[in-house]
Amino acid sequence: MDTNSLQFFRNLINHEMAQLLGYQAKTMTEMLVSDDRLSDMIDYSSIQSDRNFELIIRDRERRLIEKMMEAILRIDEGTYGTCDGCGEEISEKRLIARPVTTFCIKCKIKQEKQERLRGKGLSQVRQFDFDESSLYRQESPSYTEEKFLP
Repeated sequence: MDTNSLQFFRNLINHEMAQLLGYQAKTMTEMLVSDDRLSDMIDYSSIQSDRNFELIIRDRERRLIEKMMEAILRIDEGTYGTCDGCGEEISEKRLIARPVTTFCIKCKIKQEKQERLRGKGLSQVRQFDFDESSLYRQESPSYTEEKFLP
């Protein structure tokens, strides 16, 4: 990957990470402020439920921030954009959609198929033969396109 592309992705990741860190700080500030006006148990329960939901979201964002920091390290090391599965270059379209990814689309699909099989309780997971053309194959719709023409 060329220097301009790497700088673009570094800026993209840093921008997204700054936004997430801002959300984290705002949430912590809001949670430290107590509201003494909450005399009703229902109000209190509702606030606690909202806070718990907020904490779940922030925990997911915390894990994403860790992945972003790892992506910045990969940029520094010169390995950013290389698939951990096959060693091929990850497409820029995929990196724009998911800047922290470490797998090309083919390897990610294989990984997800294996995870689904493990989730179904299958003890042996075999490597799948992947047909790359299936990514680009246009399936014929079950409806006719004339239905949607004026």
